Amino acid sequence: MPARREVRLNAFQMASPGHTWAGLWRHPRDTTAAYNTLDYWTALARTAERGLFDGVFLADVIGQYDVYGGNADAALARAAQAPSLDPFLVVPTMAAATRHLGFGVTANLTYEHPYTFARRITTLDHLTGGRVGWNIVTGYLESGARGMGLSEARAHDVRYEAGEDFLEAAYKLWEGSWEDGAVQRDRAGGVFTDPGKVHSIHHDGPYYRVDGRHLGEPSPQRTPVLYQAGTSSRGKLFAARHAEAIFLNGHTPALAGKAVRSIREAARAAGRDPYDIRMFLGATVIVAPTRAEALDLRDEYARYVDAEGQFALVSGWTGIDLAGLKPDEPLAYQETNAMRSLVENLTQPGERPFTLADFAEFGPRGARAPFIVGSPSEVADALLAWAEQADVDGFNLTRAVAPETIEAFVDLVVPELQSRGVYKTRYAEGVLREKLFPGTGPLLKDSHPGAAFRVGRPPHALRAAS
Repeated sequence: MPARREVRLNAFQMASPGHTWAGLWRHPRDTTAAYNTLDYWTALARTAERGLFDGVFLADVIGQYDVYGGNADAALARAAQAPSLDPFLVVPTMAAATRHLGFGVTANLTYEHPYTFARRITTLDHLTGGRVGWNIVTGYLESGARGMGLSEARAHDVRYEAGEDFLEAAYKLWEGSWEDGAVQRDRAGGVFTDPGKVHSIHHDGPYYRVDGRHLGEPSPQRTPVLYQAGTSSRGKLFAARHAEAIFLNGHTPALAGKAVRSIREAARAAGRDPYDIRMFLGATVIVAPTRAEALDLRDEYARYVDAEGQFALVSGWTGIDLAGLKPDEPLAYQETNAMRSLVENLTQPGERPFTLADFAEFGPRGARAPFIVGSPSEVADALLAWAEQADVDGFNLTRAVAPETIEAFVDLVVPELQSRGVYKTRYAEGVLREKLFPGTGPLLKDSHPGAAFRVGRPPHALRAAS
């Protein structure tokens, strides 16, 4: 493990009135009911940039949570990630209000095609000046599959096989279609693009086919920064090969650290430097000038957490209908087609079993991740302890009551971290990849599998290395 690293932060958001804590939209000071307005997103972006956050991480899901009770009534009534907006469309709004802030935007490759998706990412990378990352997800909700006209969602491991195929096609488009210097913008000669430097790519995979030139000229990063959140056995292998940043959870440092170690080991086995992957741990932070005030805030927020909404979320995430669970009955392991790593974490041998009461708790058990309450110095102590024990680079800070929880963090915790020399005092110049990995360039590192598809490099069969 390297020496203590600079702590990195993302604001963990969703374009929905409810995210990971159902019911908090009802709090009288919460503004997330205005999630469908420009002002909500520009205000968030300016606050995150004032706090020198690396980015706003935008979660998303295709479908609605209809596992709990066999229908989506609870999710809809309690705003459990419903309704929602397309996260891609709020990024330009935030980018126009900021200069350095990055954006990790979630897109489900199961319901995309590489040819058109590559252009959407390239467009965002141009419009933001190279500040875009893609959170790669493969989808797990049966309701989303039905909405897309399919009879069922892809099986868990098949989703990752399809992901490998999708990424190979996307890398070919981003890295191998347009040469450097293809775009000339030659007014006098009347030539905008040299056709000889734009190449058709040919991809005939088991899930996706592409035969054509990339629709967009190369953007500042070409390939966006690649985020991933899969920590199941198959998900770890996928993340270790492709991800530059990983979002994970874990309600104890031991659980989170175990996941981090396994990913880093898999990255090393794949020929990558294990520390070429930034690890972000989800965390809920309630901070105030004194511990007593922070505890009062926690208790105040807890009164608005909606238990039924929480059950709808956890049922959807795990694929297990909590409506069939008795109040004190422990959650038992079941193999589902949803988030297997979450089911494993919630049913780990040796841990106190999770019950319905835990899922409704506004606290560490309900968070399934660090839940930190205290004064600025206490919060900083806790964050640094988690970072060291779990070997993570930073945190995805979960939305509680907006905007006051992120404003309090920026005003109180950021100065405390800066005073300890573990948090930046200004942004580095460059694109998002250069900010996350100082001293590197704007493009994928040569050791990344996507770099093998650059124009002029030998052909590379990505699947052959898997």
